[in-house]
Amino acid sequence: MKIRWLPALLILLVVAVTVRLGFWQRDRAHQKETLQAHITQFEHAPAQSVGATPLVLNEIEFHRVRALGQFVSGQVVYLDNRPYQDQPGFYVVMPFQLKQGGYVLVNRGWLPRNMNARETIAPYTTPSGEIEIEGIARADASRAFELGQGGSAAHQRIRQNLDVHAYANETGLPLQPFVLQQTSDTNDGLVRDWPAPNTGVERNYGYMFQWWGMALAAVAFGLYAARRAARKSAAPDA
Repeated sequence: MKIRWLPALLILLVVAVTVRLGFWQRDRAHQKETLQAHITQFEHAPAQSVGATPLVLNEIEFHRVRALGQFVSGQVVYLDNRPYQDQPGFYVVMPFQLKQGGYVLVNRGWLPRNMNARETIAPYTTPSGEIEIEGIARADASRAFELGQGGSAAHQRIRQNLDVHAYANETGLPLQPFVLQQTSDTNDGLVRDWPAPNTGVERNYGYMFQWWGMALAAVAFGLYAARRAARKSAAPDA
């Protein structure tokens, strides 16, 4: 049987690439499983104090943290399109001035949105004076889909997303590189029923099986094409 090298090489290339991508997704899944185990471990670890010394995001993310200071209510930002139990609302994000120096952004909690007047913010309270709060260090205050940056323009009170570094440049505040997702109760009328961190490991395993399925399909197609070519070459001429 005469082998057609170009189609064979193309099939081998497809198999090699899809198998490699499947292993890459498997490795990503293992990395996320390790991260999920660390997150569970961090949840039960003692809270770390936040002070003026800048912390490294990769080293503090998902850890429990504690901060002593006071809220800066004049620079609050409301993050829109944050539903809770199928009800639209905002996340209330506010700078927190640390007693030891510096600031940290705090995602204080969820607030329902006025469906008739978007700009009207439902009432809530902000503790005055020095208080201690606890929470989880997160890279941001969650991200919602947006087209361009129209919903996250600087100096808007209601925004779609908020980048810590960009907000630090906007306000001139020396912010820590993370957002403190508040878990402690301050009797302020905000909801803090935070969703559990989702690393998306199931999605990686799904992609892994898809890539390996494509590799098997390419092998099956190659065998079918080779068998058909063999039968055609073996058939007697009419």
